[in-house]
Amino acid sequence: MKICIAIPHTLEIPAMSQPWELEMDGNDVGEAMQLADSLGYHKALMGEHFIIPRDHLDASGAFWHHGTVALSAIAGRTKHIGLQSSITILPLQHPVVQAKAWSTLDWMSGGRATPVFAVGWLKKEFDMMGVPFHKRGKMADEYIAAIYSLWNDESPSFEGEFVNFSDAAFAPKPVHKPHMPIWFGGDSPPALGRIAKWGDGWIPFLTPPEKFPEALDFVRSHADYRGQPLEMFFAIEQMRLGEGHVEKEDAMKIDPWNVQQLVDLCGYLTGLGVTETIIPLPALTEYQQYLDRMRWVAEEIMPNVL
Repeated sequence: MKICIAIPHTLEIPAMSQPWELEMDGNDVGEAMQLADSLGYHKALMGEHFIIPRDHLDASGAFWHHGTVALSAIAGRTKHIGLQSSITILPLQHPVVQAKAWSTLDWMSGGRATPVFAVGWLKKEFDMMGVPFHKRGKMADEYIAAIYSLWNDESPSFEGEFVNFSDAAFAPKPVHKPHMPIWFGGDSPPALGRIAKWGDGWIPFLTPPEKFPEALDFVRSHADYRGQPLEMFFAIEQMRLGEGHVEKEDAMKIDPWNVQQLVDLCGYLTGLGVTETIIPLPALTEYQQYLDRMRWVAEEIMPNVL
């Protein structure tokens, strides 16, 4: 099991962040990720939204970074840690722009970028950006095919309903070897089908852990499956949560300082196909405690699960 870290102060939702995070500025975030890099964390993860409707502020908050831009800033402060979105809303930006942003990040970071694409769920955000919400699945299918051509073909081209280009040149290509990994988020059959056809990894959202093997079997039995190994990220904290990030009534009680419980949970998730996770963060009161917690996880948990 590889231990990742959520980049702090990338959102301001009371249910998902702690008060001390609100005092962090960009330099503090960069400093924390430098420490994560030196401690051997596998990847740094963050999500994104572009614009939030005011009637959705209580659920989502207004504070969100452009994911690829923020990961590029982290790349400049680190040397080894992977840079992964969680997630990138694929239909909200033109695929040429998406492809360029990610290939730039991968090139500048020496091959550390991993996009996790998903179709999105907040309809009013799509409406505000002039993107047809109910066509987002078909758009995602075209966009990922176009991006793949841009990243991998000497003379990229694509012809579809939403994307058209030909006789084109595109560089820099990603430097990730053997290719830029593409992950997908989501739980629907179309999302799992995209993993089969294009993907190297999966971040589930609502699929309960006990259903992971069934979902992975669905991917491997899909007509488009290419036989590729499948990576999977699932944070331990998600075991307590249901839809809307509401804690389940029968949720397991997870002690964030119990080494054996955390190691056992990593082993349990490994048995279900999970390859990457995040160790739950306890309630803290200040930034320095957060840095100390990062060191504790590196010393107490990582050696027992890697």
